[in-house]
Amino acid sequence: MPTYQLFATTPKAMETILTDELQTLGVKNIKATMAGVAFQGDLETAYRACLWSRTANRILLVLSSFEVKSQEDLYKGIQKIDWFEHINPEDSFAVSFSAKNSAAINNTHFGALKVKDAIVDQMRAKFQTRPSIDTEQPNIRINVYLNGETAQLSLDLSGESLHRRGYRDVSIKAPMKENLAAAMLLRSGWPQIAKQQGSLIDPMCGSGTLLLEGAMIAADYAPGLLRDYFGFTGWKKHDAGRWKKLRAEAEQRKKIGLEKLPVIVGFDQNRHTVNTALAHIANAGLQNKIHVERRDIEDAEPAESWKPGLLICNPPYGERLGDEQETAELYKRFGDTLKAHFTGWKAAMIISNPELGFRLGIRSQKPITLFNGALECKLLRMDIEQRNFFIPKAKSPEERIAQVTEISKAQEQRIAETVKTRPAPQAEAVSTDNETIAPGAEMFAYKDVGEGRELGAVSFANRLKKNLKKLSNWAKQNRVTCYRAYDADLPEYAVAVDIYQGEQTWVNVQEYEPPKSIDQHKADQRLAGLLAEIPRVLGISRDQVFLKIRRKQKSTNQYEKHGDQGRFHIIEEGGCKLLVNFEDYLDTGLFLDHRPIRLLIQQQAKGKRFLNLFAYTGSASVHAAVGGAKSTTTVDMSNTYINWAKKNMTLNVNQGEHEFIQADCLEWLAAEAGQPSKHYDLVFLDPPTFSNSKRMNAVFDIQTDHVQLINNAASLLSPGGVLYFSTNFRRFKIDEQALSDLIVEDISAATIPEDFARNPKIHYCWRIKE
Repeated sequence: MPTYQLFATTPKAMETILTDELQTLGVKNIKATMAGVAFQGDLETAYRACLWSRTANRILLVLSSFEVKSQEDLYKGIQKIDWFEHINPEDSFAVSFSAKNSAAINNTHFGALKVKDAIVDQMRAKFQTRPSIDTEQPNIRINVYLNGETAQLSLDLSGESLHRRGYRDVSIKAPMKENLAAAMLLRSGWPQIAKQQGSLIDPMCGSGTLLLEGAMIAADYAPGLLRDYFGFTGWKKHDAGRWKKLRAEAEQRKKIGLEKLPVIVGFDQNRHTVNTALAHIANAGLQNKIHVERRDIEDAEPAESWKPGLLICNPPYGERLGDEQETAELYKRFGDTLKAHFTGWKAAMIISNPELGFRLGIRSQKPITLFNGALECKLLRMDIEQRNFFIPKAKSPEERIAQVTEISKAQEQRIAETVKTRPAPQAEAVSTDNETIAPGAEMFAYKDVGEGRELGAVSFANRLKKNLKKLSNWAKQNRVTCYRAYDADLPEYAVAVDIYQGEQTWVNVQEYEPPKSIDQHKADQRLAGLLAEIPRVLGISRDQVFLKIRRKQKSTNQYEKHGDQGRFHIIEEGGCKLLVNFEDYLDTGLFLDHRPIRLLIQQQAKGKRFLNLFAYTGSASVHAAVGGAKSTTTVDMSNTYINWAKKNMTLNVNQGEHEFIQADCLEWLAAEAGQPSKHYDLVFLDPPTFSNSKRMNAVFDIQTDHVQLINNAASLLSPGGVLYFSTNFRRFKIDEQALSDLIVEDISAATIPEDFARNPKIHYCWRIKE
């Protein structure tokens, strides 16, 4: 049997796990590379890799490598292969093409067409007929990777990604791929725990991926057994007898393994996902082997008969200012549950923001880097033991605001008394931020911070002054009345300061939560110091300065009110009047960083039908209406914000087709995408990063759910229509491959305004067309 050059692809950071897997299969001459492993073997070796690898994506059989300096070189290189050795003229094939650092071909679609033409032309010349193209289940799938001037031509023996085991309902978007779940379990020591009959629990099991992968590992159940299609089954050199023998061997191993399966249990609070998990378990033939029930995280608890083992999960991610706070309480509750009910167990979870792991209150081992799609994550592993427990310290936002305000008032009084009573000659002039502050000057500074203003607070004041001098000219020239004047320019003063100008000037201060290494009392002192400086720098009353400490307590509902003052103020933006509120809500009602995209919508809206999804207070809808939109449709889940949006619209226009819909945007969009009753020329899609609101039927996570969301929104576009998609998730990676049927253009840089230039990752934005 001939020996082939083979290559197994895998997600980045999983190369070592895949190498270990291949070694257990008896593979020799292994060489790990970025996102893959090269190896040698005969056809049986390749078949075993396809059948047994839990972490590979594809198994490629290398046919040739050749130089490509031009398009013609690619065509000739493909034609050097006798394709009749691999397929018949009446068969089907598909081509995957990717390129990196190539001057000859940088358009992957064009490269795939060139490969297709070379094969079709050769077969037609020999047989006067040609094979057809089948992108779903072709007889063979051809893979070409062009790196610089070297092309590698391979047959894809897997046919489709090996993470598709065959048990999942393909219509349901998974929060993680099956091979990532397997990697988590392998890295967490599950094979050894399972051999000792330790239990496996996923308290946030979703559609059951971790449970199923855990069961398959414990039962010696080959992950490829459920698949009825591989890329080699239609290949002319396929050895059907050898493949049948390998499958029979795997079936026998599975039968023996299932007799020794340990306890495997999943919990989830959502009825729909529990039903989905049960369906997937049935598809895998593991009924009565895995137990799943509806249960909230606080109620997750092992039965006395379950032997301690591994608790593993993929909890929701939280990223941007506000989103992390919405998720933090969930992690705290999770940590409390682990401490109360799972002492003696091991735990593992994958998170994108390691800071959230601190909320658990359990010390972990060194994190392991893994990638969930394009998103870099960390796998945390913990021993649930008393010696590893600690209590994360955090005051409530209400307590901290009250305390900081009290400190600020006392500091202002102390400053006034010190400046009034202490003789100027006793103070030494100091230099801060390249500006000298002389004794007796308005911005008086003492080295003795116990008796006067802190030097750092003066530095903050100077920086704010500089920023205002620069931005005020820009704001005046561009008729901008609301803008960010300071954004954590000085690390020790980590706040955002936003100026709102209407009938008077207001300042909205948002604190970035200090890192755990910073003493909370010192952080409060600094915050109080800058609150004392802001009114002085701007020449306004301290009653016009509002502080927001963006951490939520018990509720994960983004629409919860934080006050009931009911005071709204009118500001102007791009010829639009908009209502803002500084006291009752976490946000003011206007996201300042989206100003350019709102103005762009206004410029492009004339005569168009505009759809605003996750509309918040409807400011983009107002811009579209003022820009002359034929109609606007505004959709948001919150009745509070829908009413706010209506008031905003009434301030600006009194007529026209302006529809306001209170609905779960995900459900509304899915229903409209299935049966589009109307099409839109212009769509703005700005979803939250994460939401587990009780009003929604399922947890939403922008990284895992954005493909379906964008596809549904794009399906409502009229011919030539434009969708603008934006997200504030700082680690977001758009899945361009999954959206390859759409034209996706990154316009993030053009949508970052001058006042946010220091923070270019405040949001990302794409222009999308069909």
